[in-house]
Amino acid sequence: MSSNAPCGTVLSPVITPFNDDLSPDAARFVEHCRWLMANDVGLAIFGTNSEANSLSVQERLDLLDHLVAAGLDTSRLMPGTGCCSIPDSVTLTRHAVNQGVGGVLMLPPFYYKGVSEEGLFRFYSEVIERVGDERLRLYLYHIPPVAQVPIGLGLIERLLKRYPEVVAGIKDSSGDWANTQSVIDAFGAQGFRVYAGSERFLLPTLRAGGAGCISATANVNPRVISALGASWREDDADARQQALNEIRDIFESVPMIPALKAATAHFSGDPAWDRLRPPLVSLDDGQRDRLLTTLAGVDFAMPGLKG
Repeated sequence: MSSNAPCGTVLSPVITPFNDDLSPDAARFVEHCRWLMANDVGLAIFGTNSEANSLSVQERLDLLDHLVAAGLDTSRLMPGTGCCSIPDSVTLTRHAVNQGVGGVLMLPPFYYKGVSEEGLFRFYSEVIERVGDERLRLYLYHIPPVAQVPIGLGLIERLLKRYPEVVAGIKDSSGDWANTQSVIDAFGAQGFRVYAGSERFLLPTLRAGGAGCISATANVNPRVISALGASWREDDADARQQALNEIRDIFESVPMIPALKAATAHFSGDPAWDRLRPPLVSLDDGQRDRLLTTLAGVDFAMPGLKG
């Protein structure tokens, strides 16, 4: 694990399994998290690909508690705790800190659009002050394609100035390498940890001084992604990055979250994984066949995954 990244160099926004009644399936969730950790991937549970905003606050609290009860290393967890509501964000964040997580990943309040930097600063400040715990390490979550509420350099600078021990880093899911690099250039020397939102940018992020990546496909391709994160200085790093990109292309050829669940269902032999909570739906038959056929064509596998 990189000394620059306490939660790990590569983290997975862990997909959430559901029962027939669409309640979260804690047993499958724990087993998938175990498999990911065994493949040297940290756990960014309750992220975008976790369908987190389709989960209630209580469901997230309970799933975290199941991981703790199962004995997983909480220092490698970075739960998503950002909600539109300050009290909900505080509840999730305080609970995560009390469970000993390595950090929390916090969306901006995303319902109202066109909000000011001052408004966002006040939101994060309220959460930090109300949690009031020196153990808190907060990672900002910049995902403008989805949230449509960007986290700019000015906001980061203000938060670091006010809370230098608390605001630990950012996940940049803008998909814009120039933005990721600008954040590293502006704040990386201060120890601010910058994670790219896709393994496509893992190698350039590490070379620029960033922390690593928090990537959807780390759910299904963890070992290969984490291996590059651990040995990115080796001579074959560029070729290995290209191989990661090719797998990413396959998963991005269909809707991503259903694709992750379809692959997990297929390679584990457990069809229960192929459930999503509405409004998301599973891949249709044509999409699923195309995904699995293409993966078979490149000898893709998920070794060690249990059904």
